[in-house]
Amino acid sequence: MLAFSPYISSFIDQIIVSIPYFKPELTLIITFIGIIIASLFVDKYWDKASFTLTIAGLLLSGCYLLGQGLSHVEMVGFFDMIHIDTFATSARMIILLSTLLITIFIQQRHQHDRPLGDLYAVVLTATLGLNLLTMSSNWLMIFIAVETVSISSYIMVGYFSSNKVQSEAAMKYVLFGSICAAVMLYGLSLLYGFTGNLNFDAPSHIAGLMEAPKLMISIALLFLLTGIGFKLSFFPFHVWSPDVYQGAPTVITTYLATVPKIAVVVLLSKLLAAWLAVSFYFSDFLAYVIIIIAIATMLIGNLAALRQQDAKRMMAYSSIGHTGILLMAVLVYQNNESNVLLFYLSIYALMNIAVFIFIDSLEVSLGNTSIDSYKGLGKQSPLLFTSFSIVLIALIGLPPTAGFVGKLLIFSKVFEQYQNFQSFGLLALLIVGALTSVISLFYYFKIPLNAFLRDNVDHYSVKSNPLLLGIGLFCTIAVILLGLFPDILLSLF
Repeated sequence: MLAFSPYISSFIDQIIVSIPYFKPELTLIITFIGIIIASLFVDKYWDKASFTLTIAGLLLSGCYLLGQGLSHVEMVGFFDMIHIDTFATSARMIILLSTLLITIFIQQRHQHDRPLGDLYAVVLTATLGLNLLTMSSNWLMIFIAVETVSISSYIMVGYFSSNKVQSEAAMKYVLFGSICAAVMLYGLSLLYGFTGNLNFDAPSHIAGLMEAPKLMISIALLFLLTGIGFKLSFFPFHVWSPDVYQGAPTVITTYLATVPKIAVVVLLSKLLAAWLAVSFYFSDFLAYVIIIIAIATMLIGNLAALRQQDAKRMMAYSSIGHTGILLMAVLVYQNNESNVLLFYLSIYALMNIAVFIFIDSLEVSLGNTSIDSYKGLGKQSPLLFTSFSIVLIALIGLPPTAGFVGKLLIFSKVFEQYQNFQSFGLLALLIVGALTSVISLFYYFKIPLNAFLRDNVDHYSVKSNPLLLGIGLFCTIAVILLGLFPDILLSLF
């Protein structure tokens, strides 16, 4: 304790200096505390107190983020544990706006006896963890952030459990996530043992990786990818996704399919930017592993989606397939070209939120998410199903949508890298990406096929929530406009 005493004042000074950089996250923390108090004492008198406080906290956090983005100044704080740059700020803004839309989705779809205040608090906790993932290059901070997001996600999936299917989905999620976290932590301990440094972009950390035994560093990297793979749902850590996506309430599925992936993709992009720049064994090994995982993920996700008759389960496998596309983007677009990656993450969020809002609207009216139950409903709800079909076209990657522009930019960059390096892996990645995009056409089009070209023998009617339908239409229009004028968003990033 005596040896530590002389450093206490310098530690406190470092924390005080770092706090202004942390204003968006501090806002979320203060809002979290406010929601807990509101749910205990205020919600009984005004049932929208927690919701209003959540929206206000997210908007205020967004204002601080906007200020950081406009300053264009890179900031380092908390003993070099967080690095705030334009890339991290833009990613956090996408996360925050997506969370804002999903929070409204949760409030509009409250059909349970359980109070929503606690759920809003958990959503803010998950958002805080995701923000930390985008900012940090320190393995200890990253692991804490991953576990913050994971535990919050477990609670969200199980919060509204009311039947065996939902409880089973929550249990599978917790067990699989716990195992992946333990394996990742062991991999991080190996990396620290080899390098003696916890910052993955530090020269001493990279030098330690170069000097480590090749077999052991390979094992450590594979263990590390276990934790990242669980959050991204790439092969072979994707097995939880279909059951959890189908069993969880649709609003929670929307969050899991969208927001965590944004943060983890940004983290992986920063990791690859630091490590692939070094021409050594571990960087080559990691690049080949990412290529193999991306190919397997696209094939498994899209081929499995062909056989699905449940819309949420189909979207689970679709999400797995899209993870392969995201891995392609991460591999070829690094920090100096992050605008394309951020563009694709933005439209990915828009497309997923819109799709699940439409699925939820149909689920509330029909009582199920079976694709067969959509037969003939296109004539009854032409606006909903037309918008639904447009978003599905965007997910396939067809013009004139933003999905087409995003995939075109990614595939073009992969082809350019192949021409430069003549790598068979990049060529295989390009071929499989194009092939699986064609495959996705067959399962996505099952929905408009049933809605517009089949007869409704059960005479169902669809009643949509006006606000949620408006959000879905907003996302649909944005997907079209960004497909016609992609420079609006690309130049912004």
